[in-house]
Amino acid sequence: MQIHQIQPKHKQRRSRRIGRGGKRGTYSGRGIKGQRARAGRRMQPRVRELFKRYPKLRGYRRAASTKPLVVNLTQLEKYFEKGETINPVTLAQKKIAGTIKGKARGIKILGMGELHKALTIENCAVSKSAKEKIEKAGGTVK
Repeated sequence: MQIHQIQPKHKQRRSRRIGRGGKRGTYSGRGIKGQRARAGRRMQPRVRELFKRYPKLRGYRRAASTKPLVVNLTQLEKYFEKGETINPVTLAQKKIAGTIKGKARGIKILGMGELHKALTIENCAVSKSAKEKIEKAGGTVK
């Protein structure tokens, strides 16, 4: 036996068609007016129902975060060689910092850890303690 040969065991029971004369009266159990009394679709469209369930957030919402991504000196010591240039693009290439829609994120370098390599830092915000440690190791901040 194959799937196209399968047949139901019982006959399908036909649904009662109401509102066409006979023992059910003029309104046929549907009441008088309104959505339930009329023919056709009675359920709400599913998409609209989903929209109604979302919480309504008031005011203007920014698409992306404006806070810079934090990178510590320990990470720079670990991933970069002496004399390399550090900027948001190189950090994204080494997968230390991500990107937003293909653009490099804003970066802030903090002074946690030690740095023993001379590195050049460009286009990054740098904390006071990090700047001191970078210059002490022989690097520059532009």
